[in-house]
Amino acid sequence: MDIPLTIRQAYTELDSFLELLDNNYRNKIPQNLRDFFKKEKDINYIKNINPKQPIKEQNLKKETLALIAMLNLQYWCEDESEKKRLIKIYAQNEEKYQAELRQKYNPDDLFKNKKKVVQNQAEEQNAIIEYKKDTLFVKIKNFIKKLLKKN
Repeated sequence: MDIPLTIRQAYTELDSFLELLDNNYRNKIPQNLRDFFKKEKDINYIKNINPKQPIKEQNLKKETLALIAMLNLQYWCEDESEKKRLIKIYAQNEEKYQAELRQKYNPDDLFKNKKKVVQNQAEEQNAIIEYKKDTLFVKIKNFIKKLLKKN
């Protein structure tokens, strides 16, 4: 299985995060899952997490935050009403994200933009080209014609 570098780096950040946790929280996560994170992490990537700073200020990757949220929901959150609240929040966030994607990559808008580009190209191709008679070559040619007509 080929894991992208960003995911491996997220595993590194998550492993560092888990090392800072109390054993009570760490042991709630299955050992094979913790071993997987350790095995698949990027050994060249070093992320120091300051336990005195809030998690929002740690500049963690969004993938790491998603993994922490998943672990929180699956293993640390024991209250059912809290789980439902978190699931609702995650669903709302996903809806917002999908709406942004639809707006950004709306196929109708993509085709409208393409039609405008094609129309502009067609107009450029059909544009009338004006030839200026003021060019040096044309002036010399006209001068020679005048000389020949006088003779």
